[in-house]
Amino acid sequence: MADFDLLIIGTGSGNSILGEEHAHLRVGIIERSVFGGTCLNAGCIPSKMLVLPADRIVEAVEASERLGVRIEPSGVDWPAIRDRVFGRIDPIAASGSRYRHSQEHVTVLHGNAVFVGERAVEVTYPDGSSERVTADRIVLAAGASPRIPPIPGLDHVTVHTSDTIMRIDHLPEHLVILGGGFIAAELGHVFRSFGSRVSIVHRGDRMLRHEDDEVSERFTDAFGQRVDLYFDAVTTSVRPEGAGITVEFDQQVRESTAEVCKRGSSLTGDMLLVTTGRDPNGPVMHVERAGIDIDDAGYVVTDDTLRTTAEGVWALGDIRNPLQLKHLANREAAVVAHNVLNPDQPRRIDERVVPHAVFSNPQIGSVGANEQDLRAEGRPYLVGRRDMAGVAYGWAMEDTTGFAKVLVDPETGELLGGHVLGPQAATLMQQLAQAMTFRIPVDRLVREQIWCHPALPEVLENAMIDALEQPGARFQQRSPAG
Repeated sequence: MADFDLLIIGTGSGNSILGEEHAHLRVGIIERSVFGGTCLNAGCIPSKMLVLPADRIVEAVEASERLGVRIEPSGVDWPAIRDRVFGRIDPIAASGSRYRHSQEHVTVLHGNAVFVGERAVEVTYPDGSSERVTADRIVLAAGASPRIPPIPGLDHVTVHTSDTIMRIDHLPEHLVILGGGFIAAELGHVFRSFGSRVSIVHRGDRMLRHEDDEVSERFTDAFGQRVDLYFDAVTTSVRPEGAGITVEFDQQVRESTAEVCKRGSSLTGDMLLVTTGRDPNGPVMHVERAGIDIDDAGYVVTDDTLRTTAEGVWALGDIRNPLQLKHLANREAAVVAHNVLNPDQPRRIDERVVPHAVFSNPQIGSVGANEQDLRAEGRPYLVGRRDMAGVAYGWAMEDTTGFAKVLVDPETGELLGGHVLGPQAATLMQQLAQAMTFRIPVDRLVREQIWCHPALPEVLENAMIDALEQPGARFQQRSPAG
């Protein structure tokens, strides 16, 4: 007989699977690190708790002069900011662990899991001992880990990742960041706001290349006014330099590179943050030994019921999905929670409309296709745009960078994608996500919905009106309601 009826590997969204309906099962939970997973301990929650005071500083010091308000900065109390964050988070993680330990039908195994066969794993504990455990059903929810690139000298210096940088004892005078994705954008914003000089070394020609091109370009231009950006830069070596760290790089600037790009060949800072991506943990767990397929990028392959290629094994979260989004992992956990009990009547995950946000400054909210993807597909589309400054509240804020952009199907009027840059972007984008999910065409949104004035959602209304006025909008020929 198997050791467990159900074995869950990972306590992020995987921990949320268990409910009263699972109380009759013998459950094992394996966690190699801290209970609660990346989001709670080193990702979404602590980073956004740091972004909040960073935003307050930008609003009060950097943006207030446009409004006739002059506030002299007096510095930040980093230990107080850090301890506020983890003084709230760490007890939650500890409480989650105690709760699972208290349940009679649950066994918590604090160790590292590696597959050794079909629905069988070896768990290695911190003291070096190990044991083999088996289960009738397994859920893989083991997430992803920071990618450390093979740069000469990197192993001779202190390297921070998003897993460690938020718990440092003192603010760096000069933080050097490798990478130009959302982690670099968010943490670069945080430490620059708190008073550190921030330099970003990135092999791309602008920040956030995964976003819509216009969003990426506008963000890069604005971000480059606050931090030093070195683009088209391939890091060649890292070495200790006195009390600091020197990063050397080859830089060959392209014609498309943003104008805010700085030139150089080396930088010396007192702290180094590597944000070059996160790799799914399936390969290091040797999931292939259990008959579980992974794709070329290392993500566990599932169908839309989240079942893997191995009988009795499901997967959710960052170990299977390259989007690596907590809200998507939570939805996946709800699907898996049902399917492990009802494999013959499974629920299916709908991943058509998955919003995301980048909590930097300026903020970004996005959902659906971007323009470059639609062009690559050869799919017809209409574009509607409106600057934040073009609506009453954005004008009052004297916003100079923000805008909203919608991509619309010319035949049906349905949204194909929506992108917002600027204040409250993450919140504004959600209405676009709702319209996409329920397939509400933009003409109905504009003509049948009453929009609050003067409020920032008017930027969405105006962007959709702009799309309605584009040549080729054949859906306009329908009779409007009312």
